[in-house]
This record gives sequence, structure tokens and C-alpha cells, in this order.
Amino acid sequence: MALPLNRRAFCASLAAAALPRPSWAAGTGATPETLTAQKASVQLAPEGYPATPVWSYDGTIPGTTIRARQGDRITRRLVNALDEPTSVHWHGIRIDNAMDGVAGLTQEAVPPGATFDYDFAVPDAGTYWYHAHVNSMEQVARGLSGALIVEEPDAPDVDRDEVLMLGDWLLDPETGGFVEPFDHPMMMSHGGRTGNLVGVNGRYDFTLTARRHDRLRLRLINSANARIFQLGLQGMNGWTVALDGMPLDAPDDTTDIVLAPAQRVDLIVDITAEEGTPAGLLMRMDDDSWQALVEVTVAGQSARTVRDAPAALPPNPNTALPDLTQARNLTMAMEGGAMAGIDSALFEGERLDFRALIDRGQFWALAGQAGRTDTPFADLSRGEVVRLKLDNRTVFPHAMHLHGMHFRQVRADGSMGPLRDTILSIPNEPLEIAFAADNPGKWLFHCHMLAHAASGMTTWINVT
Repeated sequence: MALPLNRRAFCASLAAAALPRPSWAAGTGATPETLTAQKASVQLAPEGYPATPVWSYDGTIPGTTIRARQGDRITRRLVNALDEPTSVHWHGIRIDNAMDGVAGLTQEAVPPGATFDYDFAVPDAGTYWYHAHVNSMEQVARGLSGALIVEEPDAPDVDRDEVLMLGDWLLDPETGGFVEPFDHPMMMSHGGRTGNLVGVNGRYDFTLTARRHDRLRLRLINSANARIFQLGLQGMNGWTVALDGMPLDAPDDTTDIVLAPAQRVDLIVDITAEEGTPAGLLMRMDDDSWQALVEVTVAGQSARTVRDAPAALPPNPNTALPDLTQARNLTMAMEGGAMAGIDSALFEGERLDFRALIDRGQFWALAGQAGRTDTPFADLSRGEVVRLKLDNRTVFPHAMHLHGMHFRQVRADGSMGPLRDTILSIPNEPLEIAFAADNPGKWLFHCHMLAHAASGMTTWINVT
């Protein structure tokens, strides 16, 4: 028996994980607030189903929402109260390499009972998130993630700012626990681990209340291990104003949204539905029907009427288009997985055929290499511009994430798309990205379908 995705199948009273509490970042010199990775019990499924044993930050799903102002320093002391090592990656923030949280590359994993102090400046306003980066496939799936919001000095003119952390959970309905093993070969070699229960901010039945003509800022974060959300708006007019934390040059009229794992989108929406009529954020289901992921209850009417389209958000610093005339050209073949396979790849210095790779839990390869190596995919000089062609020879999409820097897609006509830190690569569709390697350090590049990263799709670049 599997838990259905349709919220209308759940008729019990509200089942809630405790909502995260906002927390402002501490300033320089302040004693760090703690961020405790711990075990907890949370009612993810509706009442009547057992509670779920989770791993969480500070006992909630999602973890504490961290808020800072652009230019602030964030200081947090990670306290590891788990039975295994962990670390924290601050996803999408262009920070010092030593604070990036990648165990084995930028720091040592934090042992059980130990602590680690994170301290970094946040140069960019926008919507970001944080999550575990040791055994991420399991630790993130068990609940170790939270939102990180960096406020602009001049906030946009909205009536309310809402953080919506989208996720899913693969639960055993008899016990309420997570279905194990997390490294099941079917999940590793196919699309990844997708849940049978979908929710927002730890709730399967998340709702908002608003008035007609209210203007809301919706910060959408896809924290799922593998699910690609296809979303639509009902009873609302919407504009995309930022992607992966980075403002667009101009707001983009929005009806449909594709949100791959780890991606974020900032929407400004005007409530157009009348009181008592449906409104909300819809999710496309496997049968192509649409179901409410977030229901908006329209109650009353704002004193303000129809407004002009919103203004663009102020740009973040250091976001100029890279000069491609002297760019270094690189190509990365993406291979492996079910129904495609791979002839061979290097793993731990040894060339192995696909069967031997599978025996070692490796199903995927980037540029002929399965898993992270001691040597980088590329050694880059600081400021060097790179054009990287991603050749997806698999039969599955991959959400490719670069740590420490943002990049732009290079379109077929040579123009460049908006800044992203995670991009969806579709099988057999050409994809090229470009970036200036302007942040020194060792930076991971991997698929954010976390089962794929754990089984081969992980590499890194070195910027000196």
C-alpha cells in the first residue's frame, strides 16, 4: 500500500510538522547561534498514520529558516547530535570555499558529538537553502535541509513574503518510517528517489489565506531528492522576478513553472480569484491532471485594486555577462544509468566496465569518471571564462549544480540566459553553460538528483 499524492484523499484533520521559525543572522563577533542536526519525530502524513522518525535541524521539517540582510555575515555553530558524521552546504551562496560544507573537499566531516563553526558573508540577496553534504542522498531525504533568505536593502512592494519549501517523502504507511534502503539500485540507476507523499513546509496540506488583489512574494525552493515539479498558478497572475536567487533583468509573465531539484524561483503574484473561488499553486500529476500543492483561501478584498506589473528586483553585484571571446572550451559527457549504460569509466584510478562499476555501486559517469577524484575535472585560473558543453547521453534528466559560482546558459544563437546555480539537462538536448571562475577554491559540480551524485555523477573544479 502506497500513500497517495492527492491531498483530497486525506480527509483527516491537519497533520503538521512544526513550522520553521525565522532567525536573523548574527553579526560579526556575536556568539554563533547553534544549528543542531538531530533525530526527531514529526507527523508528516495525515493523522491516523504513524509519525515519522526524521533527521532534522533543530527538530523541525524543514529546519529553521535563516534570514539575513544583504552584506551581513551569517554565523552558525553546527552541533552534530546524530550517530554519523555530517556537514552543512549553503546552497547557491557565493561564499568563501572553506565554508562551503563539502566533506572531504572543503572541510572534514563533523563527527557525532562534535561542532563546526560556519562564518561567511552573504553578498547576494535572494532565495537560497542549506542542507547536509555527507551522505546527502540519505541525510537530505531524512529531513536535513532548511531555507536561507537574504533580504534586499529595499524590499519589493508586496503585502506578504512567503517561503514555500517543496519536498517529498517516501514513507511506509504501516510504520510511518522512511522506505529503506536509501541506496536501492533501482533508484540509483533510474530517476532517483521520489516520494509517495508531497508537501510544502513539512505539511501535506499547506494552505495560505489572502485577500483578493493582495500581492505576494512566493519563494519556491525544491528540496526534493529527485522530483521535478511542474507547477501552475490558479486564481493568480504571476511574474518570475528571480531564479536561483539571482534577479531577472525584467519580471517575466509566468503561467507554468518547471522546478528541478535544488532550483529556486521567486514569484510575485497578484490574487485575482474572488472570495470562495479556487486559487493556489498547482502541481501536474503523473496522469497529466492538476492538483493543488498550495491552496490559497481568498477571504475578503484588499483596498488596493489591480496594480501595474512589479518592478525588477535590484541586481546583485558581480553579475555582468562573461566575455566569451577568450573562453576556455570544455566538454563533459554524462553517461550511464538504466537503459543506456556505459562502456567503461575510471573509478578510484581503475578502468572498469559497466558491470564492474555496478558491483561497486557506481551507475553514472561524468567525463569518463565515476565519482569524485583526487584531481579536478579542470584547473582554472581566477577570472578565467569557461564554456562547458554538457552532453547528456543518458535517458534521464539531470539537475546539474555548480558550487560557489553562478553560470548562464549559452543559447543556440549565442545569447545568454539568466544566472543559475542549477540547470536541468535533458537527454539528447544540447546544453552549454558559461561562467567566469571568479571564486577561488575547490568547487563541486554534480547532479542534484542526489542518488545520481552518490553513484558516480560528482566531480569538481579547482580555481586558483
